[in-house]
Amino acid sequence: MNEQDTGLRARLVDVGVELVAARGVQALSLREIAREAGVSHGAPRRYFPTHVSLLSAIARRGFEELAAEAARALTDGAGQDARTRLKALSRAYLGFAAAHRGMFELMFRHDLLESGRLGLRETSLPLFETLAGLVAEARPASGTEARVAAGALWANLHGIAQLWGWGSLRLATGAEDVEALLDAALEAHLGPEGA
Repeated sequence: MNEQDTGLRARLVDVGVELVAARGVQALSLREIAREAGVSHGAPRRYFPTHVSLLSAIARRGFEELAAEAARALTDGAGQDARTRLKALSRAYLGFAAAHRGMFELMFRHDLLESGRLGLRETSLPLFETLAGLVAEARPASGTEARVAAGALWANLHGIAQLWGWGSLRLATGAEDVEALLDAALEAHLGPEGA
């Protein structure tokens, strides 16, 4: 691929990132991305053989950004105990979800993505490994494997992110922010603090 091709390929992904941020997943048709990029509606097929491959490239950008935010949260909490670092990681996850609603939705729509291609797994799985490692370190001895507990915590965090974004949790709980929900999730999956 020459430099012009590489530039247009990156431009198509950039436009997709902008569209998902502004208008959500439903705006990510090949035709709309091409129109916004100022190219013919068939041009994206030259660089992305399928619509799914273009969506996957867009989602990869989201995973990279989430990984960078998680790394910053963990760096800021370096030297703290595992539970404190886990809370910082969880806050970064919830913060990313709130700030990037369209991208957050796309990233976890495996029905729309090719997670085994374009490095999505290589971008997303290390974050789960970090989560599982922190859960293993933070939990008191338990019969539940750390990876399973980490998966349950992740599902809980993802649910909080989605339901908070839709306004359901705010309505049901009367909470002004997600902090109390985050504390409850950590306690449910890790046990009481200091136990």
